[in-house]
Amino acid sequence: MTLSASEFYEAGMSLPPTVRKDVALRLLRTVDSEDLQVDGTEAWLRGEAAAAYDALKADPSRGVPADEVRAHFEEKWAARS
Repeated sequence: MTLSASEFYEAGMSLPPTVRKDVALRLLRTVDSEDLQVDGTEAWLRGEAAAAYDALKADPSRGVPADEVRAHFEEKWAARS
């Protein structure tokens, strides 16, 4: 018996939460972590990064000077210690 991805998902969602978690973790272990990282990076680039680029292109006044960004992160880093 072969299930489509949608059918497999529906079957998995009918499992009790603890079993569903175990199955999900076992499946996740079978996926190459490099593939997950690439997929995550690509999703971020296509989503959040692209939207930020489009917003900045439409309204350049939204930009923050690099010196301000650097100062902000230096301040955050100093507060950690």
